[in-house]
Amino acid sequence: MNKHYIMPLEKVGIGDISLVGGKNASLGEMLQHLTKIGIKIPDGFVITTHAYDEFIRHNDLIARIQALVKEIDYNQVESLRRAGLSVRNLVRNARFPTHLSQQIIDAYTALSARYGQDITDVAVRSSATAEDLPDASFAGQQETYLNVRGPAALVDAVRNCFASLFTDRAISYRQNFGYDHFTVGLSVCVQKMVRSDLGASGVAFSLDTESGFRDVVVINGSYGLGEMIVQGAVSPDEYVVFKPALKKGHAALIEKKLGAKDKMMVYGDDADERVRVIPTERAFQHRFCLKDSMVLQLAGWVMKIEDYYCSIKGTWTPMDVEWAIDGISKELFIVQARPETVHSRKNNNKFIDYRISDESRGDKVLVKGIAVGDKIVSGRVNILYSLDKRVLEGNEFNEGDVLVTDMTDPDWEPIMKKASAIVTNKGGRTCHAAIVAREMGLPAIVGCGNATEPLRDGQTITVSCAEGDAGYVYDGAIRFVREEYDLDSLPAISTDLLLNVASPSMSFQFAHLPNKGVGLAREEFIINNYIQMHPLALLQHEQIKDAELSEQIKASIAGYENEEDFFVNRLACGVAKIAASFYPNKVIVRFSDFKSNEYYNLLGGKYFEPKEENPMIGWRGASRYYSDAYKPAFGLECKAIRKAREEMGLHNIVMMIPFCRTVEELLKVRHTMEEFGLIRGENGLELYLMAELPSNIILADEFAKHIDGFSIGSNDLTQLTLGLDRDSSLVAHLYDERNPAVKEMIRMLIRTAKKNGVKVGICGQGPSDYPDFARFLVEEGIDSISVTPDSIFKTIHAIAAIEKELREKKQIVSAI
Repeated sequence: MNKHYIMPLEKVGIGDISLVGGKNASLGEMLQHLTKIGIKIPDGFVITTHAYDEFIRHNDLIARIQALVKEIDYNQVESLRRAGLSVRNLVRNARFPTHLSQQIIDAYTALSARYGQDITDVAVRSSATAEDLPDASFAGQQETYLNVRGPAALVDAVRNCFASLFTDRAISYRQNFGYDHFTVGLSVCVQKMVRSDLGASGVAFSLDTESGFRDVVVINGSYGLGEMIVQGAVSPDEYVVFKPALKKGHAALIEKKLGAKDKMMVYGDDADERVRVIPTERAFQHRFCLKDSMVLQLAGWVMKIEDYYCSIKGTWTPMDVEWAIDGISKELFIVQARPETVHSRKNNNKFIDYRISDESRGDKVLVKGIAVGDKIVSGRVNILYSLDKRVLEGNEFNEGDVLVTDMTDPDWEPIMKKASAIVTNKGGRTCHAAIVAREMGLPAIVGCGNATEPLRDGQTITVSCAEGDAGYVYDGAIRFVREEYDLDSLPAISTDLLLNVASPSMSFQFAHLPNKGVGLAREEFIINNYIQMHPLALLQHEQIKDAELSEQIKASIAGYENEEDFFVNRLACGVAKIAASFYPNKVIVRFSDFKSNEYYNLLGGKYFEPKEENPMIGWRGASRYYSDAYKPAFGLECKAIRKAREEMGLHNIVMMIPFCRTVEELLKVRHTMEEFGLIRGENGLELYLMAELPSNIILADEFAKHIDGFSIGSNDLTQLTLGLDRDSSLVAHLYDERNPAVKEMIRMLIRTAKKNGVKVGICGQGPSDYPDFARFLVEEGIDSISVTPDSIFKTIHAIAAIEKELREKKQIVSAI
């Protein structure tokens, strides 16, 4: 075998990019070094760029291709399309030199023999020498052909790979980045297929693709061959694994989302049909395509791949990995890996905050889907169902339009470059539209289901990807704010500044903010948004005999073993995602504090909740947890927290009891927690008390004996100190955390807490809204202040000024 043209995959590595391209170099590098530590990679061989050069020269194609490319008007998409098609046809109609085609066939025959077959099934993957360079992302610009069988089919697939070096998008990319078309070579990898058509496949990233958060592996998966995910033809399952805890041996699967997975790509029935798309059986649509154990194994492999690339490159190198599970052997394989090229190039010292400022936006939501990026954009809708000639000539799509379509593929990229935002019916976070949107810095909302139906051509809309995992399309030009901060220029402060974080979907983004942890994470937000039903209704719906309720619950728990498993896992994941975002700093999680009227509004709540005249001071907080009526539901909360701490490894979770009226109640709650496996002090579990009732202040000496800290809830403390209903507009003018009586309560608690050696912080809204209130807290020596993320920067500046003034006063006094 002449190694000038053909090389075993195991013989190539990172130093061979000019010979085998980025993808193949990466595959060979892993095959050489990572199979030793248990990572499985299918074997194969590489057709080098020398073979491509020989093929081009043998057919006298250079001058003809250059002439065609030279005539392209890059402002006219149709001009690019015509030239690209002509070039590809030149290549497809060309012939291999006999000696070259014979070497390819000989290598294929040898590969087949290694697998005990005459003609084995292979994947034929293009790999360009300009891929994965630091200044350009060429990944995905060339073609891959799956389930190729036999010498003739293989040679034809290799020729098509050569032709794909001149796809419209590849020509356009090279033009944009200043690459000469003939300084970029193409290599082809012929790799044994993994029978994921009978199993599952997908992609994984060693960081969060939206925020760039480094400490997670994000996995997308679906049944069948992986092309369906890349194309955006299915909404895949999504899994998030927390790296630091997984390294310590914990089952750190902190998020699972069930995708629709309504279609799958499988092998075709005959030689003329290599692959075909079929409907996924309904039963499989409603279950996760990966078992938890396989998710953790895959995440561990992705981490090892990242660690290896970081070591050889000498810098942080997050990875984009393709994986597959063989449905016959049930084994996991890595079929491709390349460095991630978006977040690894970002300046992480800058924080840009996009925020909707229109309070009435909830009534203007037209479409909802999966958010890609974190920007907000307004523009005119332009619905395209296909790339017809009028579109390609540029007459149908204007610069700054919002592209709304079913799904995109690489042929759409010239149009996407003109868009201000992208909205698609289909797709997940790793589909083509999502990948290209990230590279171009565009906000995109994918997987909307029906975006092309409610939206109208020419309609002005706002595309918001700044509100967590979900992206929203609003009617009209919604008001929003864009603020940019230089994190390196922020002043240092000695007071611990924590964040109030409600939504797990925003926590990775908030992790980039300067903070010492989370002062308040509210369980009720997670229950309301991620579970959406009364916990007792979950446990007892069959006894209620409400057929409609039972049907809704059974639909909601699809993919989980039972109702309890659903609640415990969803709550545990929500809490764990917040805790992972700020690890190892403390994250104070408050047990649920719904009022009875709020619980009533949850699905099934009407069967379990009393009607109270004043729920604000009724059956809420601690009084629920030990009661016979609610105790089973509180047990689910405790099991969820225990799962997040012990199984997932998030030992930075601190629990807080809200609305606890007496010391006796505190002891009852502690005893109930212990019944469900949550024991203060065990594995470092700390217990805080929400100080929001006058009794908490007056009896602080007694409360302090049984807890590790107080967190002042200034909202309820103000309400109960002043004896007013904070929801009543009639007395709203009296509601003020800065009232002397409230401040005296806070002053008393800080002194008592310090005397007893327990921590004391504040998580109410006051310090976020009023700099003078923050001054009072700093002067009194509070240990920590927890504020909302949107007020973090102004609070830092305010506290820095206060601390500077106090230091100067102290120096003056010392001097006197």
